[in-house]
Amino acid sequence: MKTIIKALLGLALVAPQVSVTAAAYEADQGRVFTSADNLSVLSYKDRIEPENRMLNTRLTELLPKLMNEAELDMWLVINREYAEDPVYYTLVPQPTFAARRTTMLVFNRLADGSIERLSVNRYPLGEPYESAWAGGELDAQWQALADLIADKNPQRIGINVSRDWPVADGLTHGLQQRLQEVLPAELAQRLVSAEELVVRWVETRTAEEIEVYPQVVSLARAVIAEAFSNRVITPGVTTTEDVAWYIRERFAELQLPVWFMPYVTLQRKDQGCTDEQPFCGQSGKTIQRGDVIHTDVGICYLKLCTDTQELGYVLNFGETDVPAELQAALAVGNQWQDHLTDAFKVGRTGNEVLDATIAKTTAESMITSTYTHPLGFYGHAPGPTIGMWDNQGPTPIRGDWPLYANTAYAIEGNAKVPLDMWDGQNVQIMLEQSALFDGKRVTYLAGRQTQWHVIR
Repeated sequence: MKTIIKALLGLALVAPQVSVTAAAYEADQGRVFTSADNLSVLSYKDRIEPENRMLNTRLTELLPKLMNEAELDMWLVINREYAEDPVYYTLVPQPTFAARRTTMLVFNRLADGSIERLSVNRYPLGEPYESAWAGGELDAQWQALADLIADKNPQRIGINVSRDWPVADGLTHGLQQRLQEVLPAELAQRLVSAEELVVRWVETRTAEEIEVYPQVVSLARAVIAEAFSNRVITPGVTTTEDVAWYIRERFAELQLPVWFMPYVTLQRKDQGCTDEQPFCGQSGKTIQRGDVIHTDVGICYLKLCTDTQELGYVLNFGETDVPAELQAALAVGNQWQDHLTDAFKVGRTGNEVLDATIAKTTAESMITSTYTHPLGFYGHAPGPTIGMWDNQGPTPIRGDWPLYANTAYAIEGNAKVPLDMWDGQNVQIMLEQSALFDGKRVTYLAGRQTQWHVIR
């Protein structure tokens, strides 16, 4: 790795006016944001139409294909208020705030491959669902569901029970018992886990979702750019918590919900950062000149979620640009990203992608850690796990899941690079960018960080 760093650093010293990542390493897809002020955000009211349009497309075009692949004739999503199935909100139109009382969705595959979308509810959902029963008595509701299933006579009935995938385990024990009690024995024997369908439903992005996803990610990256600037940070005064709360409150101002509290850490000389240390940043500190700062943020908009980590540098007195060593270190992080995304191939499991990445980085003596996960309706979505921060070996079950086309990922991990300017201490380049795998290549949805955020 030192050979790589020296080559990058040498070019930086010869041609400082040119970005190190552009001159010494082909770090494509870089994009710089400065502010979210010029990015459109729809009001909650105006989000309803596009969200429901995208839902209708998913139900009409995607669900039939996935039910056919999972060999399910019927899929039941049954849940109650206060205990909603994790997949419920991905299936119902907006505005929907709860599975009122007991809500039953029935997806029945017809001979031509299309899907009947039926509801058995006290409160009918309306489009895109046809009400098969509406009433007020719970026993009658369950009997109506049993009669409906008997009338359709499906051979394989998917229910949301799963040992390994939480998103596919939304049918509570009580509801499962009630379903088995109300069904005739012959039909109860046809109940099977719908986990394959649920994971594929949640991880797959449609063309419409792919079209809008870059805007969602752009908003996340743009707010980070604001936070990692002199608009927010006064060296020697502003704390890491101040910056984290700016990010949180800025998203609230934009009416963008976060799915976790943003956090900000810093690294500096003499702080220590060993090769074995999983994470080197510290929080609860006042930001000073010469610090490397880092943040991790995640938002959801139009039902699509992001997960983003970026880095900034606070210039010392007399500095007019980020030191060449740090520019070279960021380029190493970009190179780790490329080794990872180059390993993406349809059908390859998450564990296999991790193995291929480690083989490349080890051959180049890079000190890296990969912990990449799918994105979509959740920030930590189901699909292939590609390493974990506390396990750089195979991950059972989730790591064995294969890659499919039209799936999104948080390209997450880090590279440690020793700095002469820090007397050989490592700087940890922690990066995470939202990206789409279309089956052939990985494309960053709103570019990726190839240049440092600079605080003067």
